[in-house]
Amino acid sequence: MPETDLYPPVKGFLEAQGYSVKAEVKDCDVVAIRGDEPPVIVELKSQFSLKLLLQGIDRQAISDTVYLAFQPPKRAQLSDTLKLCKRLGLGVLLVHGQIVEAMADPVPYTPRPAKKRITLLLKEFQHRVGDPNQGGSTRRPRMTAYRQDALRCVALIGTDGPSSIALMRSKAGVARAAGIVQNDVYGWFQREQRGIYGLSPKGSAALETYADVITTLKA
Repeated sequence: MPETDLYPPVKGFLEAQGYSVKAEVKDCDVVAIRGDEPPVIVELKSQFSLKLLLQGIDRQAISDTVYLAFQPPKRAQLSDTLKLCKRLGLGVLLVHGQIVEAMADPVPYTPRPAKKRITLLLKEFQHRVGDPNQGGSTRRPRMTAYRQDALRCVALIGTDGPSSIALMRSKAGVARAAGIVQNDVYGWFQREQRGIYGLSPKGSAALETYADVITTLKA
């Protein structure tokens, strides 16, 4: 759908709400006026893009009521697109053929602190040993405090052979050893007998893959 095809449904949508609507006024794609209210500005693009976003931000110097109108993006992208526009105080109009759906109004964004996420962030920071990750690297999976605890168990078994959960707790210092070996998120452990766990082939490979991390944890 070319941008010109977005104009008629957007114009009709605004006129149905009592606005007088005109296209291409100065640099604005759409301008709508209703009585003595500040102007409503709408920027049109067939798809959401950085260019459209920058146009919307520029128009905020003229009016506090700025909308971006575009065709619906893929469902996986819609949530992030709306979140970004809301943070910037931009409204969003989705154009489905001749139907216009208002997804967000241009109001100042005041985020509420995500206390649970803050707590989890600080907890992960405090429990992670050292700084084992390289920012931006995808060479191997991200090293978390949980993975470090799993590697402590791997290292113990690698040295002492199949071990009990109690030994992992006391000697390796992993309080959550039971959950780690029983859930076996990484596929590193295998049950030898009741309460005793050894290493799977993946666990044996982890001894080499994460040798540097294990050395740091032992230190």
